[in-house]
Formats: sequence, C-alpha cells, structure tokens
Amino acid sequence: MPVLEATDRGIFPEPPQAEERPAAVPEQKRFPRSVLLVEDNPGDIRLVREAVASSSVHPRLTIAQDGLEALRMLQKDGKKPDLILLDLNLPALDGRALLRRIKTDPELHRIPIIVLTSSDARQDVSSAYELHANCYMVKPADFAGLERALHRLL
Repeated sequence: MPVLEATDRGIFPEPPQAEERPAAVPEQKRFPRSVLLVEDNPGDIRLVREAVASSSVHPRLTIAQDGLEALRMLQKDGKKPDLILLDLNLPALDGRALLRRIKTDPELHRIPIIVLTSSDARQDVSSAYELHANCYMVKPADFAGLERALHRLL
C-alpha cells in the first residue's frame, strides 16, 4: 500500500452529498478540535506543539508519552480526541499494539489515527494499514516540513 500524502482528505469524514444536505447548512471543512499526540521523543513533542500552535485552527493538544498512558487516557470516561497522531516506536506499549487495541475497541475505533513516525519501511507501512490506520506519514526531516504537513491535516 502506498504512503498517503498529508493532504489526503480521507482521514476526516466527507460532508454529505448535496442532495442529502439540508439547504440551510453551508458546506464547511471539519477541523479536529482536540488531538492526542502519542510520542515519547521530547524534541518531536516540542516540534509538534510549535507546529500546532502556529496553525490557524488551534486544536487542544494532549500528550501521552507511551502507549499505556495513551490507552488509559482514551479509556477514561469523557470526551475522546477528534484525531490521534501516533508514533510506532513507543515504550511500555508500542504504537502497533496501541493501534490494534484502539481499532478493536467499540468505543474508540472511529477515532481517526495518523501514524506519524520516522520509519519508511514497507513492513511498517503495511502493518499500520492492516491495523486500520487512517493515514501513514513519515516525519519530515525539518520543522518547516512538519509544520506544512500538520497545517494540511489540521
């Protein structure tokens, strides 16, 4: 499977077709209001925070530094994030195991998950899609690239 571009709109639900949409409701893009970043690298956390802060949307960003922390956050009662940015290489519970748990949980499986990782290995890409990731993005090498990619997603 190919790696999806950050501009792919398939990660968010498409608006209903014109004949299904009430006439009084204007078409608008859905933006995530809350994002869960599952990342253990402090430098990458800082870069994502800065990129999100510079976006025009300003979603609430919550950080989990390992898979178990993320799973505990997601299993708490209350509002779930609109989007999850997930690294694959995590301590405690790795990203693949977390992705599997989320996508098999009836309460969580509809949350879009973008794998945001440094790996471009075919096996990682294939396994992420087999586990029902919505998008796979290789982390850009510089801040400007990360910022552009996240602005397209948000």
